[in-house]
Amino acid sequence: MRPAPGRAALAVSAFDFDLPGELIAQAPAPDRDASRLLVIDGEATAHRSFRELPSLLHPGDLLVLNETRVIAARLAGNRAGGGTAELLLLHPAGSLRYDANASRWVALARPARRLRCGARIEFGTFGSVTVRVELAEGLREVEFDLAVGFEEFLERVGRMPLPPYIHNDSPHAAARYQTVFARLPGSVAAPTASLHFTPGLLAEIEARGVEIARLSLNIGLGTFRPVGTELVREHVMHAETYAIGTDAATTIERARAQGRRIVAAGTTVVRALEGNFASFGRIEAGEHVTDCFIAPEFQFHVIGAMLTNFHLPRSTLLMLVSAFAGRRRILRAYADAIAQRYRFYSFGDAMFIAKPGA
Repeated sequence: MRPAPGRAALAVSAFDFDLPGELIAQAPAPDRDASRLLVIDGEATAHRSFRELPSLLHPGDLLVLNETRVIAARLAGNRAGGGTAELLLLHPAGSLRYDANASRWVALARPARRLRCGARIEFGTFGSVTVRVELAEGLREVEFDLAVGFEEFLERVGRMPLPPYIHNDSPHAAARYQTVFARLPGSVAAPTASLHFTPGLLAEIEARGVEIARLSLNIGLGTFRPVGTELVREHVMHAETYAIGTDAATTIERARAQGRRIVAAGTTVVRALEGNFASFGRIEAGEHVTDCFIAPEFQFHVIGAMLTNFHLPRSTLLMLVSAFAGRRRILRAYADAIAQRYRFYSFGDAMFIAKPGA
């Protein structure tokens, strides 16, 4: 879904900022909810702790979580002709839905120039994959020939697909790159705004009279693919699958109809809810696909507040939060966060952004 024509003059460079490398968090906070929380409420900003989130929520609010589970999608093996290779599994061939029974997958391959059609990558006694189709942008369709079941193979061979700016392969980092409520496998990246939640914090939120609903959006490569165009309107989002259960859809639609504030835990929830409304004019249960690109001038119809981590320059995620709170306001907040030495990106600190009057 392309942005509205009115964005024609908005350059991608308008979403640039300079970040000192030492502010890119390489490890999670000692405790999940010990992260800092920058609060934007209209023109006002405040510096809080994530543990204070319950005090920012109102009785009657609806908090929506993404319960997707990150799979161990990074596979390192040996090319049959010599040398090493790595695959990042994205989704089964012909489908965006996770399927443990699929034998063919689309993967990002490295080194792509060495992985032509027919090339084989071996994973010791656990099996091998063969490149069947060469796709654009370093992608390959590969076919598995495994000695064990697919999920056992991922458990034995796969690694957590931590972002490339995190240079930390420790088991602790891998374990923390998963939310405490992760349930449905399929993502190749974590819904990072939700990494800060703990069971105790969720219980405290519910005790304040805040309702909680859950959906699942499988985060794919498109969310994090660099924007390679000069103008925002020229970027095209890759599609991602999401599912909203019947009970969750009823809960969300009821809150929307009653004018209660809907708080999205992360940009993935924003995309699922706003993409769903854009398609159906209401919150519709079921399994769906969205290519919704949320950038300035997007009209929000569902969410009244959102949680989010700090995002990369020129990214679609930075454009999304800018659409919600205003580009200048977000860039001012980012400059403030840098001056205050906040920790950035997946293992970093968080923001709570409330729509004025919501």
